[in-house]
Amino acid sequence: MKVRTRFAPSPTGYLHIGGARTALFSWLYARKHGGDFILRVEDTDLARSNAESVNAILEGMSWLGLEYDEGPFYQTQRFDRYKEVIQQLLDADKAYHCYCTKEELDAMREQQMANKEKPRYDGRCRHRTEPREGVEPVVRFRNPTEGATVVDDMVRGRVVFQNSELDDLIIARSDGSPTYNFTVVVDDWDMQISHVIRGDDHLNNTPRQINIFKALGVEPPRYAHLPMILGPDGAKLSKRHGAVSVMQYRDDGFLPQALLNYLVRLGWSHGDQEVFSLDELIELFDIANVNHSASAINPDKLLWLNQHYIKTSDPDHVARHLSWHMGNHGIDPSLPPPLRDVVVAQCERAKTLVEMAANSVYFYRDFEDYDEKAAKKNLDAEAKPVLQALRAALDAVSDWQPEAIHAAVEGVAERLELKLGKVAQPLRVAVSGGGVSPPIDQTLALLGRERTLGRIERAIDYIEARSGGA
Repeated sequence: MKVRTRFAPSPTGYLHIGGARTALFSWLYARKHGGDFILRVEDTDLARSNAESVNAILEGMSWLGLEYDEGPFYQTQRFDRYKEVIQQLLDADKAYHCYCTKEELDAMREQQMANKEKPRYDGRCRHRTEPREGVEPVVRFRNPTEGATVVDDMVRGRVVFQNSELDDLIIARSDGSPTYNFTVVVDDWDMQISHVIRGDDHLNNTPRQINIFKALGVEPPRYAHLPMILGPDGAKLSKRHGAVSVMQYRDDGFLPQALLNYLVRLGWSHGDQEVFSLDELIELFDIANVNHSASAINPDKLLWLNQHYIKTSDPDHVARHLSWHMGNHGIDPSLPPPLRDVVVAQCERAKTLVEMAANSVYFYRDFEDYDEKAAKKNLDAEAKPVLQALRAALDAVSDWQPEAIHAAVEGVAERLELKLGKVAQPLRVAVSGGGVSPPIDQTLALLGRERTLGRIERAIDYIEARSGGA
């Protein structure tokens, strides 16, 4: 059988990192085995599903680069198929109509809890043959009452559920709409899903779904239930832990490769290796090596990975992602200097693209104010003749390239008998507004002649204004 996996999120919010890891593991398993990866949107919860959430899921998948071979399929477009299979189960006496009212079900559960019993449907309509006037029935699956259902889980191993502990779940509501545990089975059947990789919060649903498969005479897929992701404090991951949406990580300046590399290590390992290319992941990934225990988020490790990818990735690739952040600063990244060159200059000094973008604005737009501390230290009366000499020397540079720029700056330092830092640092503050930049020759080359000379002139004026024109 060809390997076919699926990612099946509910569009009731953004794509969170737990879902992204599930999608990644499913994608890797399919790619490793030459199979297909299917995207399915489980939108039968009409009250909570919305188009905005669907778009957020698709945007997150696209940003991560987890391309799917089929889909997206939408459950709301398959209601006729679900009705057909429900009728098939009713005709085979594998399902039945239940006419219990909400009040009756509430009273039943209250009595069970008073008797210290597990609250669940007691099957009172299992053998009912007559309809009940004034009550629109639900349809319940006739779950086996004897024996056990075994989940041969690819992560957790053999898990046994006693059928006597599973009640007759509702597969169609009173308005005829199908329920989650039923639609999942029909979809996995029709889409020929061979392996279901999902969070371990679904483990208790699995025996119910297996029993529906068996009632339909269909071989269930193999299951792998992934342990949950915890916050840094070991508690269940929630909004209070900060960025839990995939696109929030984009907004915070992370590269998708860094997040994918980080997510794969939340529960899976290959020796002590920390950094993996996608090709390596496809080659090395083995679902059998997924840990049984939960994994906690480590923000410092993610930052380390992101910095690694910023420094080592193709500058053109980093520039494509940086351009969005430059746009957030109101900068058109198609204007000079080339964004690729900015990445080359800045990649050693940024842990995130947000940081890189903020530190690169001065290449494209004049800054309003100097950094107060840097200006106080470097733009004083002693710096004025240095900047005047630099302006003259740089104005004479015909080939505006780093080598020629460096030679001009070095020549000024020699003539004034100053260490190179005493010349370069006032120049750095003059052209960037702060005390940190790439090497000064790179910085000036990126800024261009006009902008460089204009900013040196501005810095001289600033010094004169502070010193009363002296």
